[in-house]
Amino acid sequence: MAQKQATVDRPAELKTLIQQHGDSLSRQLQAHHRTIFPPEAEKTMRNFSSAEAAKLLGIAEGYLRQLGAEHVQPTKGNRRVYSVSDIAKIRAQLDQGARGDRRYVPHRRAGEHLQVITVMNFKGGSGKTTTSAHLAQFLALHGYRTLAIDLDPQASLSALFGQQPELDVGENETLLGAIRYDQHRRPISEIVRETYIPGLHVIPGNLELQEFEYDTPRALMDREQGDTLFFARLGQALGEIQDHYDVVVIDCPPQLGYLTLAALTAATAVLITIHPQMLDVMSMSQFLQMTGDLLDSVARAGADTNYDWMKYLVTRYEPGDGPQNQMVAFLRSIFGEHVLNHPMLKSTAISDAGLTNQTIFEIERSALTKSTYDRAIESVNNVNSEIEALIKGAWGRAS
Repeated sequence: MAQKQATVDRPAELKTLIQQHGDSLSRQLQAHHRTIFPPEAEKTMRNFSSAEAAKLLGIAEGYLRQLGAEHVQPTKGNRRVYSVSDIAKIRAQLDQGARGDRRYVPHRRAGEHLQVITVMNFKGGSGKTTTSAHLAQFLALHGYRTLAIDLDPQASLSALFGQQPELDVGENETLLGAIRYDQHRRPISEIVRETYIPGLHVIPGNLELQEFEYDTPRALMDREQGDTLFFARLGQALGEIQDHYDVVVIDCPPQLGYLTLAALTAATAVLITIHPQMLDVMSMSQFLQMTGDLLDSVARAGADTNYDWMKYLVTRYEPGDGPQNQMVAFLRSIFGEHVLNHPMLKSTAISDAGLTNQTIFEIERSALTKSTYDRAIESVNNVNSEIEALIKGAWGRAS
């Protein structure tokens, strides 16, 4: 009697398995996105209380109440709230009536150069995208004309701003369209998108950005006289629209590729995020050494690598964690004043907001424990106020 041979399920080919899992995950993420933001819905910013609006405008709450009721949104319980559009209109109204040197609209003045802040880290999970999103929104809410650029093919910044990379960002609609090497290159002004916050625009990202990493080596080999080198293409594109903005915030990919080098060369300031853990600090040591070598190479090729400032931002910081405190002290002993005074605290409020593609500025205070929310918003405001002071310092303004 012939013995029946047992059959063993053979694993699928790796490429097939990856494709299947990628397709399944993509479908589920799209379904999740449709649940949070249906196709007919647009992402919006919440309303602000009179106390919050007054703080954003830099005036007393009592004075805000005297400015008239035309900007007040109807609410229950006779409580005043203001939309972001209301706040922008009030800011313009205040600026028109300002006397002396007092200004409520902080736009760049004659002789003040565009601030391009590149936010970067070689290691993922350092809070780079969260930092970029909150910085861009903070600046826009305080009256600065701000452009946020998502340079990461994973496009997490785009998703936070309501631009789902798989659904809302088509071919040639990322920064690649403005810096590519072929005949499909287009003006950067055609790629910029408005957001739900007045004064904040975004250039979204998606996987097509990775093409720049593949195309650049070939472009370097086939380069003709007069062609713009890869590291200068981003700066050249920004030059086309620089008069429309005060600050550009660039969220870099977590790698030292051509995109990151282009962002570094276009930058006037660099913000490096770091999680205060030994493994992260060790990897950052290698990252800094490699970055220095690469910048030296592009400088010899003609790139300008002078910056107004470079700072390290400690992220996901837990004040009660002894080893983290030791690591922060270690970083301050090495980098001194290059470490921002305020760290970005680790917060469940920010994490919970991120689950629905929101920032701490967008989520309602009532949706969280008040103490948790207040602690998170204070941390975010402290960090970004410190960065705002650096921007003003680069312009020669008093803080």
